[in-house]
Amino acid sequence: MMKNLRFLASLALVFVISSTAYAQNGVLRGTVKDASGQPLVGSVVSVDGTRLSALVDEDGSYRISIAPGNYDISANLMGYKKGRSKTTLTAGSDAVVNFTLLELETSLDEVIVIGYGQSNTKDLTGSLVSVKARSFQKGAFVSPEAMIIGKTPGVRITSYSGQPGSGSRIRSRGGSSINASNDPLVVIDGLPSNGLGLINPSDIESFTILKDASATAIYGSRAANGVILVTTKKGVAGQPFSADVSIVSSVRQIRNQVDVLSADEFRALITEKGTNAQRARLATADSTVSTNWQDQIYQTGMVKDVNLALTGGMKNLPYRLSMGYYNETGVLKRSELTRFSLSLNASPSLIKGKLKANVSTKLLQSENFYANQGSIGGAVTFDPTRPVLSGDTTFGGYYEWLRNGLPNALSPKNPVGLIEQREDVGYNTRALGNVLFDYTVLSNDNLHFYVNLGGEHSFTHGNGGVPASAASNYFSGGEQFKYESTRTNRLLETYFQYKKTIGAMKNDLTGGYSFQHWSTSSPSFPVLNASGSDTLSPANPFPYFTENALMSFYGRWNTNINNKYLMTATLRSDGSSRFSKESRWGLFPSAALGWNLLEEGFMNNNELFTTFKMRAGWGITGQQDIFNDYAYVANYAYSASTAQYQFGNNWVSMLRPDAYDYNLQWEKTATTNVGVDYGFYKNRLFGSLDFYSKNTYDLLGVIPIPAGTNFSNRVLTNVGAMVNNGFEGTVNYVAINTPTTTLEIGLNGSINRNKITKLALVQDPNDPGIQVGGISGGVGNSIQIHSVGNPMFTFYAYNQLYDANGKPIEKAGVLENYAGTVDVNGNGKIDDIEAYEDLNGDGLINTGDLMKFSNCTPDPREMLGLSLNFNHKRWSGGATLRAEFGQYIYNNIHSTTANYFAVGGSQPHLSNLTRDYLITGFKSPQYLSSYYIEDASFLRIDNFYLSYNLGKLYKDRFASSLNLSIQNALVITKYSGLDPEIAGGIDNNMYPRPRVFNLQLNVQL
Repeated sequence: MMKNLRFLASLALVFVISSTAYAQNGVLRGTVKDASGQPLVGSVVSVDGTRLSALVDEDGSYRISIAPGNYDISANLMGYKKGRSKTTLTAGSDAVVNFTLLELETSLDEVIVIGYGQSNTKDLTGSLVSVKARSFQKGAFVSPEAMIIGKTPGVRITSYSGQPGSGSRIRSRGGSSINASNDPLVVIDGLPSNGLGLINPSDIESFTILKDASATAIYGSRAANGVILVTTKKGVAGQPFSADVSIVSSVRQIRNQVDVLSADEFRALITEKGTNAQRARLATADSTVSTNWQDQIYQTGMVKDVNLALTGGMKNLPYRLSMGYYNETGVLKRSELTRFSLSLNASPSLIKGKLKANVSTKLLQSENFYANQGSIGGAVTFDPTRPVLSGDTTFGGYYEWLRNGLPNALSPKNPVGLIEQREDVGYNTRALGNVLFDYTVLSNDNLHFYVNLGGEHSFTHGNGGVPASAASNYFSGGEQFKYESTRTNRLLETYFQYKKTIGAMKNDLTGGYSFQHWSTSSPSFPVLNASGSDTLSPANPFPYFTENALMSFYGRWNTNINNKYLMTATLRSDGSSRFSKESRWGLFPSAALGWNLLEEGFMNNNELFTTFKMRAGWGITGQQDIFNDYAYVANYAYSASTAQYQFGNNWVSMLRPDAYDYNLQWEKTATTNVGVDYGFYKNRLFGSLDFYSKNTYDLLGVIPIPAGTNFSNRVLTNVGAMVNNGFEGTVNYVAINTPTTTLEIGLNGSINRNKITKLALVQDPNDPGIQVGGISGGVGNSIQIHSVGNPMFTFYAYNQLYDANGKPIEKAGVLENYAGTVDVNGNGKIDDIEAYEDLNGDGLINTGDLMKFSNCTPDPREMLGLSLNFNHKRWSGGATLRAEFGQYIYNNIHSTTANYFAVGGSQPHLSNLTRDYLITGFKSPQYLSSYYIEDASFLRIDNFYLSYNLGKLYKDRFASSLNLSIQNALVITKYSGLDPEIAGGIDNNMYPRPRVFNLQLNVQL
């Protein structure tokens, strides 16, 4: 890969050198600006009748070396009227030609990518949002979706963690399924893909998010959770060659740490409340040692992000070739990601322009060192009175808890040793791309026939191990392991588009066929000890393999009558291999209407509105993205290596039947959307409002079933229904718009309410629901539930009672620890019934008293996003702020470590506690107490940036800019944990998200 990049870099250098050759006869130069005096970056100035042209740079200027003579000069930019001028150039002189381009009447009618084509905003009837590159967050990003966090109403993007290369959880208008995927479909340059992954963010031109069914139904079975259309940057016909370099250097630091007892506080606690055995253990520690274990495992992370893009627009071959290098050392020691990327977009034109091909290819190669994240929890609890190093070489030289001179198997291991003594390096190569052929069938350009061929291939493999000397694997003699996985995705698609105007009616018909096939395979490898002489876990003799396919037929009709009345109708039929022949096909229709009120006669004298359009749509989308490709088939699965049967000296894998439902069928979501697009005062103030209702039925869910009715106590089937109702709105205001200064303010907000309305074929009123959300601590504890009448993932716990001073009452606690009347029944001790609310009034506390906290879920009830952008002469800057309200988090760190029992009893170690123990004084764990369910509302400054245009650095060349940005700058929240944004709502020692400081240099060569 490195050799390829070096070759391409050399090739780029040749292009750059050749492009710098100037004729000595004269120079044509000038500026291209709009009516307000703002530079029109990206404009193309051409010398008519020649091949000479120039791309306008960031300060609006251009320069062309040319021989003496008389010339016609033109300036072009999409959305603006073409500028023309004449000039005469004499030998050795300069000619200055400045252009002021005026906006076309339709310049505010932006062209937006939709499913299988493009549309003008004034013709749209569905609910969607498009975010262009100019509006992206600024900084160094390895995951492209992070660039649009806070920019899209109703779309929640939550990074899973701060680990290098970590992806994100994306939810559009709330989740629609309890067991099938809630992820939106991602389409990259027309290829429905396996997610964004590590696509180079610098290659992306725009994101378009389709949200309601009238916009998404063209994608049928995969559109229940919305569709994200990703368009990458391309060359433009007639564009001169340019080479752009972007260099970003970043520093990453953790914002805060889990609040634990200091070494002195820990010593005082054990001295005051410890048993004789605990005090004896403490006495073995050096009284001068004070170790902050979180300081020991975290570091300052660094990022180097370098990108080179070569762009040009030869007459019949616009192209863009880009290369990227990204290296990130994470804030957890030893974690590191390196990614190389190569992308090529080309659009050759053949057969005198009748046949065009859009070629889009991407190659990504990454190497990720996965630091042992078990050290994160270990750093919270490891005894702060112990040193990092033991002073000798045993067990790698790290201090460990011993018994009879050997590591104690039930004691925690040294957090630094866990990091330094484990290797785990993963490699991934991902290639994806497609070729979209566009053939103009008729001479009048009304009929086009398209063929889209594409696919992706991902190969992941890795290896690692732990040395025999490590305490964590001492008794097994260390370990060595490896893993491997291959994923493929193949697409064949053919469709046509026919446009025909009949009188006042403009018609646009699209119809086509699609076939897509996915497969995943993974061989099994044994786990060996460090020397390779002993097998710790044998390989499964039956490697993993699964596949599924989707066949589709679809059609869409768009019509526009007098630019007033708009209609869209779509129909898609999908057949999935994941269902039986009787249930395989699903039909997904949609229809939408639009009304451009400004085209009506009664608005002729309107001076207030610039845009005023009403929209209404309805449609059905489907869901078949389940975790089992063969859930309708009677399958047998091989037992694990630890569940084999012995025949003599041989161990034989067993076969067991899986539960299945032959009648499994499509999950469906019917969506109704009503919206308004508005703009005032020449769109100085503009935006949209949308109201929606999503009704999901034939819900795919894993439910408990009676014993003996199938081959398991749970089965995946179609059982229920749920609804999401909500509102979304955007307001954009151009506060200042002068020739030297602009200030734009964008505000978006959304409200979503989710409720399960059915959860069984025959509903039992006494059935509480399906418990989910497993937590650490105890055995088989869960903290969330799916239940009728409540949102998904509702928190489910005992309702904690408090004393007169607001202190949580502990069951079986000591009376003198609490104020007020706590011993309600007067038996001299605190019983469960005095610590938790007796919901059913039976005088006992048991599972019948677990409470559904109906307004407490991990998903926010309201979201807000605010964007600020300004330009003043050479300065520009902005910020992105985001707020989420009404979501809750279960603090699993406090529930397991904020009680004295966690210090340790019979084992030879001592464990630290979080400072929450000083508030509760809990002696024993209270895992299912509502006390640990916390409000996680927050306000976050996601991004702040400041940029300065350096101009041209040398001989009117090398236009440059310098940017300073901060990511994750500030978080304001009441949540007591590290971060209030936890995908899934259970906080259990997450890899922390860092605060990032970026310095970026952009140079046009």
